[in-house]
Amino acid sequence: MPRRGHVEHHPVSPDTKYNNVTIHSFINRLMMAGKKTTASKSVYNAFAIIEEKTKKNPVEVFETALRNAGPSIEVRPRRVGGATLQVPVEVPSVRRTALAMRWLIANARSRGGKTFAEKLAGELMDAAANQGATIKKKEETHKMAEANRAFAHFRW
Repeated sequence: MPRRGHVEHHPVSPDTKYNNVTIHSFINRLMMAGKKTTASKSVYNAFAIIEEKTKKNPVEVFETALRNAGPSIEVRPRRVGGATLQVPVEVPSVRRTALAMRWLIANARSRGGKTFAEKLAGELMDAAANQGATIKKKEETHKMAEANRAFAHFRW
């Protein structure tokens, strides 16, 4: 049964160090069991590692990584005459950043290595350079949408 009404998004306050809403949202997604301080430390340590290795502003690297990792098109299942078709649809900007964050965090966690900050820094730098597991996931999503382009006329 479809949802009724529209779900309002809660406003997110900017983070304390960089005064950036996106970073605060990323910290919230990263947080486990309500441990926001731990999540914040991991993100800020990852940013320090990025700054040290790339000599660039870590916030710019982070935002480039998010832009590169977010899919522009995805497939959604749609029932048509007894068959479930995978229909390619454009991804709204809010969902695009949410997916990019989710994929970056998941791939950073599954990465081999040392501390989580180092894993996260590595994943962010890879995504900013258009490589790594997160970019592979995005390309997979795009390939799936491309393969099902024949069903594009079944849009919502």
